[in-house]
Amino acid sequence: MKNEIYEIERKFLVKSLPDNMGDCIHYDIRQGYISTDPTIRIRHINKSYVLTVKGGGIMKKLEYELPLSEEQFEGLWKKVEGNTIEKTRYVIPLDKGLNAELDIYKGFLEGFMNVEVEFLSTRDAIMFEPPDWFGQEVTQNPEYSNSSLAKFGIPAKK
Repeated sequence: MKNEIYEIERKFLVKSLPDNMGDCIHYDIRQGYISTDPTIRIRHINKSYVLTVKGGGIMKKLEYELPLSEEQFEGLWKKVEGNTIEKTRYVIPLDKGLNAELDIYKGFLEGFMNVEVEFLSTRDAIMFEPPDWFGQEVTQNPEYSNSSLAKFGIPAKK
């Protein structure tokens, strides 16, 4: 298994919830940041635990993931800086075999939502036309990264 990959994604705010989300796979996520520069995140999804290190970049980032045991996760959780993030993620099928990952946040980020789409190539990402329920694109805005949300909360509307 290769643990180091390039993640190519675009991120959007949410204009309205899609009609089919009730039929979609969804799961709860709890995550925290040991560091935000460089980005070192730990995440608990269902019964799995992962440590992720992300490289710099906007739409294309180097990402390294390492599975953790529950004990390792709990030990590292004590090292988390700032706020932790809790959210429910809905995986919503789109055209061309793509999936939208709709995150609905809880806790101190209650009411905030965003959606990401991952791509196999930069070209695919550039050519992507978002569905009507997607809102403003925030891929280029670092204030909407999860590490920034954890550190500073929801960005003020400009």
